[in-house]
Amino acid sequence: MKTLVTLVLLICVLRHCTAAPFGPSTPKDGCCEGFTKKRIPKQMVKHMARTPSDCEPRAIVITTVCLKKFCIDPNLPLAKNQLALFETSPSANGFNVGTCPTRQYK
Repeated sequence: MKTLVTLVLLICVLRHCTAAPFGPSTPKDGCCEGFTKKRIPKQMVKHMARTPSDCEPRAIVITTVCLKKFCIDPNLPLAKNQLALFETSPSANGFNVGTCPTRQYK
């Protein structure tokens, strides 16, 4: 009986560990699995867009100048303000002026 209980607990723990997504903030098929907690400086933002209406949860997808994508919570005041600025005039508001850092190998 102890062996059975131990086996069931082990299976539950392994299932929980492998069920967690590796990149919850990275959009997949246009939808997001979660939100990033990173703050992305606007000079590094190349593009911003909302996820399609059939996605759950709804999110704002930020593409950086390094072509990395992050999902942020659209209910955050900072996210709303940043999206409004981007939609009005990205270049006039300081977006997309950063460069992707290159790594130097010696």
